[in-house]
Amino acid sequence: MAAMRLFVLAFAGGIWLLQQQAALPSSGWLGGLGAGAILLLGLRRLCSAVTTESAPAVRRFIAPTLLVAAAGTLGFVWAAAFAQLRLADELSAALEGRDIELTGVVAGLPQALERGVRFEFDVEQAVAGVPPHISLAWYRGRDDGDDEASPLVPVRAGERWRFTVRRKRPHGNLNPQGFDYEAWLFERGIRATGYVRPRSATRIEARVWRPGYAVEMLRENIRDRFHAVLPGAPYAGILIALAVGDQHSIDPGLWQSFARTGITHLMSISGLHVTMLAGLAYALINWLWRRSTTLPLRLPAQHAAAVGGFLAACGYCLLAGFAVPAQRTLYMLGVVALARLAAREMAASRVLALALLLVLLLDPWAVLAAGFWLSFGAVALLFHIGSGRLGPVHWLLEWGRAQWAVTLGMLPALLALFQQFSLVSPLANALAIPLVSFVITPLALLGSLPLLDPLLSLAHVVTVWLMVFIDWLADLPLAMWQQAAPPEWSVLLALAGGIWLLLPRGFSSRWLGLLAFLPLLTVLPSRPASGTAAITVLDVGQGLAIHVQTATHDLLFDAGPAFSADADSGNRIISPYLRAKGVRRLDVMVISHADKDHEGGAASVLAALPVAMLRTSLPFEHALSAQPVPHELCRDGDGWDWDGVRFEMLHPGTEALSRKTNDVSCVLLITAGGRSMLLTSDIEAVSEQSLLAERRPALAAAVMTVPHHGSKTSSTPGFIAAVAARDVIFPVGYRNRFGHPKEDVVARYGQSGARLHRTDADGAVSVSLAAAGIGFRHERVERRRYWHAR
Repeated sequence: MAAMRLFVLAFAGGIWLLQQQAALPSSGWLGGLGAGAILLLGLRRLCSAVTTESAPAVRRFIAPTLLVAAAGTLGFVWAAAFAQLRLADELSAALEGRDIELTGVVAGLPQALERGVRFEFDVEQAVAGVPPHISLAWYRGRDDGDDEASPLVPVRAGERWRFTVRRKRPHGNLNPQGFDYEAWLFERGIRATGYVRPRSATRIEARVWRPGYAVEMLRENIRDRFHAVLPGAPYAGILIALAVGDQHSIDPGLWQSFARTGITHLMSISGLHVTMLAGLAYALINWLWRRSTTLPLRLPAQHAAAVGGFLAACGYCLLAGFAVPAQRTLYMLGVVALARLAAREMAASRVLALALLLVLLLDPWAVLAAGFWLSFGAVALLFHIGSGRLGPVHWLLEWGRAQWAVTLGMLPALLALFQQFSLVSPLANALAIPLVSFVITPLALLGSLPLLDPLLSLAHVVTVWLMVFIDWLADLPLAMWQQAAPPEWSVLLALAGGIWLLLPRGFSSRWLGLLAFLPLLTVLPSRPASGTAAITVLDVGQGLAIHVQTATHDLLFDAGPAFSADADSGNRIISPYLRAKGVRRLDVMVISHADKDHEGGAASVLAALPVAMLRTSLPFEHALSAQPVPHELCRDGDGWDWDGVRFEMLHPGTEALSRKTNDVSCVLLITAGGRSMLLTSDIEAVSEQSLLAERRPALAAAVMTVPHHGSKTSSTPGFIAAVAARDVIFPVGYRNRFGHPKEDVVARYGQSGARLHRTDADGAVSVSLAAAGIGFRHERVERRRYWHAR
């Protein structure tokens, strides 16, 4: 048994190692590695058969080493083989940005957007080079070339459509400690994204009756029924998420409350919910089976109940979208059911190991998801504290021990993954776990059946009561602990300390495990030395956001674009980045001008952390002008010094405030160690000429952000020559609708001899200004993975 568990852990390690690779090994290499793994397994078998005097040492050390090496290699080869197959389903580069006609089926629940709908689509007919599974958006608005607004036709799961679409390869923003959207798409098998040309859309068939599509149609019908029974109910989305796994139905504002109270795991289909349903089905079938006089003679009641419980769990998992926590629980229940049918007892750790193996065999990319680690980690901790316990334990003591174990054991993972954890989580979960798992979820599932609508209303009433308590906890000033991303060594040390601390009574010096948590909570992130500036041009798509850090100060220059009413660069990219960097306050935030791609995330940043000073060129009536933060206008000639680093505002002058929005952009020059970087925002040719006339000597800089994202209205030859930058950075979105940067502008900078950096190709670009020189770091180079767009 120990060998099996060791094999599974090493197999998982090999899969994880493959997912860290920048490129996949060739098929020849994989074949050689696979043959080597089989050879190692053969050697291990020979070692196990040794009968000489050295046999104990061979079996204790050499045989396990060979097993680990073989299993790790097999995991690596298995994941690589899957990855090669998925990479082969890529969109041909020649088809990017072109209109393509295709026919296929809506493969999942359509998700409402602010201006349309997004859905996954299985392609049945298309030109060569089109992946079989893609993500499409259908926007409400104008179709190119049409004078009238294009209608938005309802799209439902399981429908067959013919669309003309414009597509591109998967591409996402990549920032330090940031979310890898391309990995998320790759794991789900989505190998292209795009949008529908509305005038071309034709529904061919209302229902395509295949098992997978039938499940999705059922999920959508249940979702629609919940909305019809609970119109306008504030927490109807929670019930939908618990019943069919559609987390998008939950109001975005609620997720902040869930995170601050540590109950996010309950607002989706978790293993606890699946286990609860399987247990109820087991008990009911067992009771009914025993009432019969003939059925137990054909099949024992415990066997029938085991099969029925597993089938109930399987149905619930399918209805819920088959997320990793649900998969883990389903496979564990399946192993337990098989053991019961075979009349065998199986150790809990072995059940967990087999579930882990099944998850990774079917989905090698599961290791990329935070939920994978949190789900398996929490269950492993519960098994760990349950091992070696003798005698009965009071249920209240057992519950307290489980809460303590999960809270303590998950702390390192939560800080590593999210840089935050809830201090009120034990209190919130004490009420939320029993209510959600044993009251709200069963009522929601029963209410999804015909003629049981009142149960949905009852479930919502209970949810309202629960949320009163949750909102009160979330509003407490110390509900959440936030800190910088801890170094990897401190995470591993804390994990080891947690395991030691949770050992059964009788082990001496368990308290020493607490000391292992000190580096995790106290080690501060490094900052630039005095006289040095660290500048990061964040990858926010088509927009601008730049973080400038000195030894003791932080500045944010612009806040990127808004993506929708609830999502913007501030809450999706900038705030998580600043938290991971350990930035607790901004000394200055500059909003260069009133453009949505520069000030779209400002309100979210202001809500997330204190800002001492807001410098802008915004008009008085702008919404940000009402923020309770000290304001100053950007003025040519303003300047200040931080830690030996000089900041000087070069634009706009007094007369510039009457020009159009782009030409009142703040322009900031940063100088450290005798080396400068010029932040130009969206200035256009008229502002460039003004700067040349009035501030030409001050324009010289080694590094510059290209004005207006490389628009043809900026980057005049005279301005490029005056700045004479050796490195220029284009802050642009991948295949943006404006066509930035323009080819002639790129050529102009290339002819000047400057090295070109682009956020769409390089991810976030980090620049270090110091007397010793200028350094560059590209996020897509540092975090290159085989699935990233080239």
